[in-house]
Amino acid sequence: MSTSTEQHEHGMTDAGYIKIAIILAAITALEVSTYYVDFGPLFMPSLMIMMVVKFVMVVSYFMHLKFDSKIFTFLFYTGLGLALFVYITALATFKFFIS
Repeated sequence: MSTSTEQHEHGMTDAGYIKIAIILAAITALEVSTYYVDFGPLFMPSLMIMMVVKFVMVVSYFMHLKFDSKIFTFLFYTGLGLALFVYITALATFKFFIS
């Protein structure tokens, strides 16, 4: 039998996972709101920041990266940095940032 106060194998309780899921849902709602609210020049930076925060939360808690070896953390964050670099470079190539 498992109780809600008992910790799982990697240190998170069910309540912890629910809290993380609620935070992720709130950030997703903010991302969707950028379609309806004019953020002006802060549109893209705000989406990028929210994307990075969600990525870090998902890989840290749901993929248990926070509790794994630091080499996996390095590999995931290197991939994130590379993805951001490629995305920003592609946007700059198409002159997205020039109004």
